[in-house]
This record gives sequence, structure tokens and C-alpha cells, in this order.
Amino acid sequence: MFRAYSLVQIFFEGFEKPSAIQQRGIVPFCKGLDVIQQAQSGTGKTATFCSGILQQLDYGLVECQALVLAPTRELAQQIEKVMRALGDYLGVKVHACVGGTSVREDQRILSSGVHAVVGTPGRVFDMLRRQSLRADHIKMFVLDELTKCSHEVQGSGYQAISCNVEKEDWKLETLCDLYETLAITQSVIFVNTRRKVDWLTDKMRSRDHTVSATHGDMDQNTRDIIMREFRSGSSRVLITTDLLARGIDVQQVSLVINYDLPTQPENYLHRIGRSGRFGRKGVAINFVTTDDERMLFDIQKFYNVVIEELPSNVADLL
Repeated sequence: MFRAYSLVQIFFEGFEKPSAIQQRGIVPFCKGLDVIQQAQSGTGKTATFCSGILQQLDYGLVECQALVLAPTRELAQQIEKVMRALGDYLGVKVHACVGGTSVREDQRILSSGVHAVVGTPGRVFDMLRRQSLRADHIKMFVLDELTKCSHEVQGSGYQAISCNVEKEDWKLETLCDLYETLAITQSVIFVNTRRKVDWLTDKMRSRDHTVSATHGDMDQNTRDIIMREFRSGSSRVLITTDLLARGIDVQQVSLVINYDLPTQPENYLHRIGRSGRFGRKGVAINFVTTDDERMLFDIQKFYNVVIEELPSNVADLL
């Protein structure tokens, strides 16, 4: 089914056999059918539709034939990275059109010709409006992160637990205790505001804990550098906000800490979906104050799960 060069690249990228979603999803996509693909976080959905796109492209026609929309810049860039890697031997020309980057550079690259565009709605619409991106030859459209279903939380390769801290002021000490005692490979710490990212980063560094931080107020170049360091493993603890939750795709992440519970139950899945990816086990620890108990109840009801309390052997879970 696969072009020979594409199959070589798939093996080169470390794929030994297709996951369940890839077994079911690639063939219908390649047949040109309209499909809705739904699976747990980290099971290979991105590689599924990227493979499908790569099989359908006419590489002799250097026009945009596939358009992928993603909700965040980081996720769009991650998808572009996957498509570029899988399509390397095929000579695919793919470009990420996202905000925070040069409009003129986007226009220059698009005018030179691409096979596929991955982008965020605002910048893609702008390129269409300027006619720098033309839809004449687009035959494939992918809307990533269209929706999430509640049962995805169950059995997704991580264990969610709650840590009762009672008061907001006790969270910092609890986090530092965890930092000292857990053998963490890589972890992501979520807070609810950009200001709190900066505050917590300063507090952790003042106690000689090495952490990285990223949020939407940082310029795109800085965010890219921080994410490259985190993906490479040179930085192992990242503090961030919900804004970037969907763009963090790091296979080695074993722990997610919700320093703040999300303000909306549906955001919980986007956060904890970062841990235990690609079949690896992971742990999500939720800091719960007295004021957070209602939100914890809402999250459990929303996903129909029970979040157990923090066990004494939490280090053994990682």
C-alpha cells in the first residue's frame, strides 16, 4: 500500500508496527473516504493522518493539496515536524502557517510552492485572504483536535491521583518535596495564568531547582527554543499554561503536575494527555486545595473516573 520510500522512512522513524488507530485509519484515508478518527492521546493519530496525506499527494504538482488546521501554534508545528520526517524520502514540501511568525516569510514560501500546509486558523485565513495560499488544488482537509470524548481518560496509560494541600500557600513546599524525592525523567507543571508561570519559575529557581518555563506572552522564537530544549531532554521540568498544553508532544514525559486544577473540566484531558504517551506509563498529580474540591468533583463526573489520593509509594509509579 505504501510507496517504497515512505515505508523506509516509517521504519527509520522507529515505527515497528502500526498502532490500533493506524491499522484502522490509514487505509480509509488513502481511499479518499471522509473519516472521523478517535483514539486515546499518544496512540499515533498524527502519524495516521500524516501517512494518509503523504500517500495521496501528487509530488509532481507543487501546489497545496492538503490543509491541516490545529488549535495552537505548537501543535501545528509538531504536526509539520511529523509530516516532514515521514515524508523526507518522498521530497514532501510542507509549511507551518502560524501566528507569531513573519507574514512575508509565509508568503515567500507559499509562492515558491508547497505540497501541504499545516496551520492555525487565523494565519491560514490571512494567507487565503491575501491569496498567498490558494485552495484550487486542495483535495484533503484535516481538522485536528476537533473534539475529545470522556472515555478517553480511562485506560490511557497513566494514573491520575490527587494530592490534598488544603491551602494555596502549601503548594510550593509540596512541589519542592516532590522535586526532591521523585526520580523524574521529564515532567510538565501546569498553572492557570502566565503571571503564575513566571512567579513559580522564580520561586523554584531561587531554591536551586532547574526548571524551564513557557507561556503565550513570550515571543515565538523564545518559545521554540525552550520547547526544543525540552524535547531534546536538556531541560526536564517545564512550567506552562493551558495555552500550550496541546503542543507538548514529548514521548519521555512521565509526570504531569496540575499545580492548579484547570478552570474547565475539558482542559484536564489536554493536560494529562501529555504523560504516558505511546504506551508508556505516566502519572498525573493534581494539587487540590479546599477551594478546588468542587472542580475535582466536576472533573471526575465529567470523565466518569475516580481520582485516588496520593499514595506513599508514588515514586514507584514512575
